[in-house]
Amino acid sequence: MSKKGKVLVAMSGGIDSTVASLMLHHEGYEVVGITMKTWDYTSSGGSKKETGCCNLDSFNDARAAAVQHGFPHYILDIRDEFGSFVVENFVDEYLAGRTPNPCVLCNTHIKWRALLKRADALGCDFIATGHYASVRQHENGRYVISKGLDETKDQSYVLWGLEQDLLSRTILPLGTYRKTEIRQMAHDFGYPELAKKHESYEICFVPDNDYRG
Repeated sequence: MSKKGKVLVAMSGGIDSTVASLMLHHEGYEVVGITMKTWDYTSSGGSKKETGCCNLDSFNDARAAAVQHGFPHYILDIRDEFGSFVVENFVDEYLAGRTPNPCVLCNTHIKWRALLKRADALGCDFIATGHYASVRQHENGRYVISKGLDETKDQSYVLWGLEQDLLSRTILPLGTYRKTEIRQMAHDFGYPELAKKHESYEICFVPDNDYRG
């Protein structure tokens, strides 16, 4: 086992999570990749549904990167939990005239808990993602989320609800880098196509950002 420990990295198949996994791999961590299936695109319409993070191409891209660099990759199906908690809450809030943030709910209550459970099952010391944020530990021992260096990409706001047991085992490799640097790393790691890959800002279960559906 690596002296740095074993880390379960959430991989969407996109540039950020792929680079995060390869950074940790090259830093000497024993990396295990995992792709989380949160939503079934066949259950929703939308002309851009094939570009979502839960489609087959994304799974294949994540697995290909793992295989090429010699670490295992798994798929974790959390569609039931995601649908019953995140999607239903989103619909209720939207119909009540409020602006919901499903990413906060997903990260706080579903995604990180599922990652930690699988990390324990696989004997991993840490979990990691490609979010642009950082985890810091105060002198009093408490862990906190802080903004990423790249303010244009900062994602700390979707992680504010993570509890101490989750933060204490979370690594966010991209927090001290700018997006331009991550794109260059993708080139250096041999994935120039990732630097050109379309970045989706849609809610993953709302195709084409069409809330009327």
